[in-house]
Amino acid sequence: MSGHEDPHLRTIRVYEDRGPEWEERRRPRTDEAVTFTEQLAAEPGPAGSVVDLGCGPGWHLPVLPPDTIAADAARSMLDLVPGHAPGTPRVQLDLRALPFARHSLRAAWVNKSVVHLDRRVVPLALWDLHRSLAVGGTACVGVFGATDGGAEATDHDEWVDDDFAGRSFSHWTGDLLRTVVEGAGFDTIAAAERPESDGVTFHRLTLRRARTLADTVAADMRLLLVGLNPSLYAADAGVGFARPGNRAWPALLASGIARTDRDPLDLLRHGRVGMTDLVKRATARADELQPGEFRAGLDRLEQLCAWLRPASVCVLGITGWRQATGDRRAGVGPQDRTLGGRPVHVAPNPSGLNAHTSVEDLVDHLQAALRLGDRA
Repeated sequence: MSGHEDPHLRTIRVYEDRGPEWEERRRPRTDEAVTFTEQLAAEPGPAGSVVDLGCGPGWHLPVLPPDTIAADAARSMLDLVPGHAPGTPRVQLDLRALPFARHSLRAAWVNKSVVHLDRRVVPLALWDLHRSLAVGGTACVGVFGATDGGAEATDHDEWVDDDFAGRSFSHWTGDLLRTVVEGAGFDTIAAAERPESDGVTFHRLTLRRARTLADTVAADMRLLLVGLNPSLYAADAGVGFARPGNRAWPALLASGIARTDRDPLDLLRHGRVGMTDLVKRATARADELQPGEFRAGLDRLEQLCAWLRPASVCVLGITGWRQATGDRRAGVGPQDRTLGGRPVHVAPNPSGLNAHTSVEDLVDHLQAALRLGDRA
């Protein structure tokens, strides 16, 4: 195996080559899947399908809801599913690019599958899960965490003495996991942990898909754009700054930073520009937010930026920045304060309600924010 091979693809190849052996040598526990199914039955939720993302041989499918779709990256695993759940529809997919229509799912069982993703791509994988779930939909996600004296928190790494050598795993700290889940647009409604092995903790989170936007962030961003909070219009559209009259996308296009209108994924993948919000709660107007929400949002951004290390950060809205930092004298432009050690530029709010700025003004601020990152 090549040391330069994508760790995720290398992991999938291990399961492709050794799927039947995996089924034979492992003994699954299904009690947590039973509890998940009981919760779905007890709480009315949105319409849609249920999916087992990373279903493996299909061990959990007999106790999951009868309309559950079996989904896995390894074809060899899907070939084993009929032995456990005959007639179950099967889909081969990549967790980083789900093939489901927007809002088509009511629930997702994600048991020990995102553990094989590099942590730095998990925010985008959760963005896709958020997109696929209907508002109010439920996801049960299991990941590995580090414990004192055991495994360290890592973006991805192979385990020593793994009996299925070649697999790669990520390990989370609790704080970073909460930061990423909140940024992905989920509310945590239950959390549990238990020892796994070799100093590793298994975290199981039951999440509710909120009516908000999910972050589009990754490693190697040259700029991170930070809105104050999503409008209800933007949350329902699934795109930040989506309302007609908002100047953000016209300025991004006019500056050459964006090549496609209202496409945050293209902006991230081709422009290396991410999007998040100071506060994730969606409202009709930003003045509905409380000062404490801005301060809590600043703490989340501190951790996000310290982890992903964008070249620079551009906050769109001086009023929210003042509330978050407590600095009433702060003005637009470069700031003395950093976020996670990354330089910050504050631009005017691009909302159409802000009569004190223009597209041309915002273009100047965006370009200045990029130059700030270049200097850093």
